[in-house]
Amino acid sequence: MSAFQLLYKRHQGAIYRYALMRCGRTALAADVVQDVFMGLLSKSFNYNASLGSLQNFLFGVARNLLLKQEYAESRHLPLPANGEEEEEEVLQCEASDLSEAVFSQQRTKQVQQAIAMLRPHYRDVVILYELQELSYAEIAVICSIDIGTVRSRLSRARAAMLDYCKKLDWNPESEAIRIKTGTEV
Repeated sequence: MSAFQLLYKRHQGAIYRYALMRCGRTALAADVVQDVFMGLLSKSFNYNASLGSLQNFLFGVARNLLLKQEYAESRHLPLPANGEEEEEEVLQCEASDLSEAVFSQQRTKQVQQAIAMLRPHYRDVVILYELQELSYAEIAVICSIDIGTVRSRLSRARAAMLDYCKKLDWNPESEAIRIKTGTEV
């Protein structure tokens, strides 16, 4: 296996998950991953190891590609969908686990909706910190902002997501307590 194939295998999953959570569309997320790695392979994106880790560089490139796409889309009015339905995932589980799986899927969808309603600069920080488990310093490099800005954006994003969840009559804080203690709150 070539070095590039190993590099792709190691990083493409994380870049795809970031892009998908950032834009919410599977096709665009796949395109971003392809553009990131094709740009790296063709040397149109110049990675300099002295400036940071390769993973941070790849997240930064993906973020910039998504920002360009958002800017291009903001200049055009979307056409109305003609009865297109969202793809639905089929749950394959035993009957006893079905209600728990459906509940979990609903909560996942609510969290995804809460993240999607955030402004893009808040969304970046939440996805990179909470889902990709990057440090404040790494996020600051990727987003080209100060560490203090990362902290404040993360705090504001969490508050906005909590407000959104409360509007749905779901309190993730009490659910986290219930999950940790194993009791109903």
